[in-house]
Amino acid sequence: MNKLNVIGIGYRPLDKRARDVLLNSDVVLANSRLLEVFQTCHEYEDVKDRIIVHGSVYETLDYIVDNYREKKITLLATGDPMFFGIGRLVVEKLGQDAVEIYPDLSSIQVAFSRIRETSNNALLMSLHGGPDPAKRRKPEYEITDLPGLLKKHNKIAILTDKINNPTEIAKEILKPSALRSQLSALKMYVCEKLGYPDEKITEGRPQEISGQSFEHPNVVVIVQNTDNKELSAISSQLSEIRFGLKETEIQHSKGLITKDEVRAVTIHKLMLPQKGVFWDLGAGSGSVSVEAARLCPELKVYAVEKSEEQIKYLNANKERFETDNLDIIEGEAPEALKALPPPDRVFIGGSSGRLYDIVNVISTEMTSGIIVVNATTIETLNEAMQCLEQNNFEVRVSEVSISRSKVIGQRRHMSALNPVFIVIGKLLFR
Repeated sequence: MNKLNVIGIGYRPLDKRARDVLLNSDVVLANSRLLEVFQTCHEYEDVKDRIIVHGSVYETLDYIVDNYREKKITLLATGDPMFFGIGRLVVEKLGQDAVEIYPDLSSIQVAFSRIRETSNNALLMSLHGGPDPAKRRKPEYEITDLPGLLKKHNKIAILTDKINNPTEIAKEILKPSALRSQLSALKMYVCEKLGYPDEKITEGRPQEISGQSFEHPNVVVIVQNTDNKELSAISSQLSEIRFGLKETEIQHSKGLITKDEVRAVTIHKLMLPQKGVFWDLGAGSGSVSVEAARLCPELKVYAVEKSEEQIKYLNANKERFETDNLDIIEGEAPEALKALPPPDRVFIGGSSGRLYDIVNVISTEMTSGIIVVNATTIETLNEAMQCLEQNNFEVRVSEVSISRSKVIGQRRHMSALNPVFIVIGKLLFR
């Protein structure tokens, strides 16, 4: 049985195995950009009459599926096909046993060599949405995640595309409250058209890169000076405890905040994932949102709040605690939820009497996950249990009763706070 052969090109001459496979192929597939690269290779003249160029990657995949069993097909790819490349698509389409990969260097390997930096401990990522603008894929990280990632990684290498390009990357880093004092420690390298005769390396600060335009394809490498005292101070600060903010540390209207002890139990019951989407509905000043965002920096947190006064507190707390993974949505649930990505976890701290409608919307969006509702009255407790059960959530309830010490006449007494019912709804996979 024939296998599809995927050969990476662009940076080095083909080795003997890849060359033999290519020369013995019935068909060689390439896109228009790779054909331009391949025309500089010695093997081009020997196989040029067997080359087919399709208009899109989807046409190429369809051709492969229809023909690879009867024909010896070689698919040309950029660099290492298994590094954010087409190799993944063909393996998913045909299965591992039907594909043979012959990699070249990856563009990021070449980029680090060109700038003479080690790639040790670097975060390697792709912001490439795919070749078809109408079918852009969702990458693991978005361009808006960069400020948060730069607080955890000293080096980041990025595969770009025409939308998520070096200029836009620099602008994202420069946004107000993104990195602030860290900017002086950052250096960006833009490596344009690596492997082409006119390849170019541009080095500069984000402020300099943001005002320029660059040829595609390109790779961006961001390097931080770890000897910088400001950066060291920031890294030290970030290594401190992320969970356990006090009510006095969070800006809020007097009394209108989820109490520390209740917040701790609530977040525990949410069982927050490291990655995913978390909705905080009726977020108030954002005490739960901020704690969750700090605890799980790769979790996307959406704080939904309708009060203008609370929105001011939310914005102030987001900036103070530098929670770049927290988005503030001004509006009322359930209408404000329509544009949000499906949640993995939901906390409902306030519903304005629309709990049934909110849970109905959540149940249609969520495929699996947990909802936590905090109730201070028996009526809200009953309503939360009923609407969760009606939407096929497995329901449990915890009651949190808190007493805090209070000094009266030089002696400590315990003063009780109002009890809170924590309703946990778990939705199994649909």
